[in-house]
Amino acid sequence: MNKYLRHSLDFLLFSNIFIALCAVSQGMVTYWLIQAKPDKYVLGLLFCSTLALYNFSILQSKPEKPENSRFQRVRWIFSHYRLMITLTIISAIAIIPLSFFLNTSSKILLIGLGLISIAYNLPIFSIETKRFSLRNIPGVKLFIIAMVWAASCVLLPILEIDGNSSSIITVNETILLLSKRFFFIAAIAVPFDIRDIFQDKNNEIKTIPVIFGEKKSLMICQLLLVSYLLLLFSFTKRMDGDFLALSLTIFLSGWLIFKSKWKKNEYYYFLFLDGTMILQLIMLLIFSTIPL
Repeated sequence: MNKYLRHSLDFLLFSNIFIALCAVSQGMVTYWLIQAKPDKYVLGLLFCSTLALYNFSILQSKPEKPENSRFQRVRWIFSHYRLMITLTIISAIAIIPLSFFLNTSSKILLIGLGLISIAYNLPIFSIETKRFSLRNIPGVKLFIIAMVWAASCVLLPILEIDGNSSSIITVNETILLLSKRFFFIAAIAVPFDIRDIFQDKNNEIKTIPVIFGEKKSLMICQLLLVSYLLLLFSFTKRMDGDFLALSLTIFLSGWLIFKSKWKKNEYYYFLFLDGTMILQLIMLLIFSTIPL
């Protein structure tokens, strides 16, 4: 790989700008599916809050000797420590003025998700003398990640639409969108825990792979994607471009998850697996141009 391209890719992926763009793409997917005009303030919040929270998560869990980490991402982040701090502070500050443009329901949701995210990262709970965070509770990590992503990228746009226009998205439609997004995010999140299985064991974090093992965890991924497809097939009235785009994305995601059993390269996870969130939007745009 060209040296300059490699440096640019490292910056995009390891600074968490790419995953923030994934959040924006998932918000755009929601707007597309409910046929609503994207709200620039909501999309800006999705970008800034994702960037701030992901950077905060890794910065507060700094290892003793990050330069010796087996993960290239960790080595890159702490060799660019000032840059990461700057990006985190700017994105966190930007959340404040952006939130002023939200209605009350959206603000309450944003505050709730922020508190959950903080409790996920910081050991604010205690049993006797042992302190722990939400992700230390057995099996909860995956549920929280998928729930926060689904609520941010589906529920936040819908709440903002319901509060600012006459457009009405029914409760059933909202639950369906939330469920599908939950299954999708959960499925692509499990391979990351499979990759980190030994590190999580050492840190006493009982993720799905730690509890069930790698083979069963990969089966759980596929079951989650099948659940998404079942909901898609069951509640789609006609097989239009959106249906085909979403179905194809799920099949491609399943293939990438299957390949992750052998692909241990960090670029594979942070570019291709996370990239399926952007791919979903790209496929919707492509299929919208094809007459069916």
